[in-house]
Amino acid sequence: MSKAETLQTIEYPPALQTETLTLNMGPQHPSTHGALRIILRLDGERVVSAQPDFGYVHRGFEKMAEAMTYPQYVYLTDRLDYLSALFNEWSYCLACETLAGLKVPRRAEYLRVITGELCRISSHLVWLGSMGMDLGAFTPLTYTFRDREMILEIFDRLCGQRMTFNYLRIGGVARDLPAGFTEQTRAFLKYFERMPDLYDQLLSENAIFLGRVRGIGRLSPETAHHHAVTGPNLRGSGVPLDLRKSEPYSVYPEFEFKVCIETEGDALARYRVRVEEMRQSARIIAQALDNLPAGEITAKVSRVFRPPAGEAYVRVESSRGIQGFYLVSDGSVKPARCRIRVPSFANLSLLPKLLAGVKIADIVAILGSIDFIVPEIDR
Repeated sequence: MSKAETLQTIEYPPALQTETLTLNMGPQHPSTHGALRIILRLDGERVVSAQPDFGYVHRGFEKMAEAMTYPQYVYLTDRLDYLSALFNEWSYCLACETLAGLKVPRRAEYLRVITGELCRISSHLVWLGSMGMDLGAFTPLTYTFRDREMILEIFDRLCGQRMTFNYLRIGGVARDLPAGFTEQTRAFLKYFERMPDLYDQLLSENAIFLGRVRGIGRLSPETAHHHAVTGPNLRGSGVPLDLRKSEPYSVYPEFEFKVCIETEGDALARYRVRVEEMRQSARIIAQALDNLPAGEITAKVSRVFRPPAGEAYVRVESSRGIQGFYLVSDGSVKPARCRIRVPSFANLSLLPKLLAGVKIADIVAILGSIDFIVPEIDR
């Protein structure tokens, strides 16, 4: 039999049959940054679909508000987004002040801006170090947590707390600046001037990091709007929505700063937005310290806070996007209803869209670039 005839008689096996594999990522996983479970359907190394499953740390924050007086609930808001605690307090106090028609003194407004922007820098530093570590770069974590420690020491001097501050009050703030606060904060700002550039050298000039985030997890403006995404994730897709500019509150119109945007919409763009936001926050703090007015730090509020019947919804620009409180008053000392709008919930809804079709290794980069906090989702 000739060679050609031999080849014709060989029976080749049929095409290999494949099937998708269901894999649980979490709920305990270092890259989910909390008790989050993602149900993945995989075709080899490719993600066919991804479904987030949360609720593992649900604590009933909204229902608890109905059992507490308005001032008592302030400290509880810190536990929502514990990395940006000031913004939770701020939006809640604003809602209470709107219900009661209170006007916050200018000095208190400045103190809110100073502490809020310090909190924004602190939160972004945690995100930056964690994202770098998730992708295999450990050095940025040591730099960012070292620098964040300086901010926590400033807060410790101010209110005796490092994360759950309980500093804001309905009508103002709990206490005035202690001795040495201004000097300590200015020293931090002077030190921090060059740090974002150093972070850029560690990550955005790193070929491995760029290969992991450039072009990964692209988010179009249309998809972002459809999912109600806000904050750096939205601005990374070229949409310049920042409540500090678009719906100014407090004394933000008195400061010069720019809204940080990128147009690529990928994980790298979201990284660049947050790094630039740290520079702008430091710029705001410096202006606030230079122009800090004298005066009272709290409005005249009755010992028994009892706003008239009505409802109010107030929102602020937190580290992760729009954070708001909707309160309903029946004229008693306790809210009749409390509803909280947290940015992480909307941001997390992106996962089925962003993870479909990517490789397993890209999941970690996309999760890190979204920057959500699970406890505020499970409120």
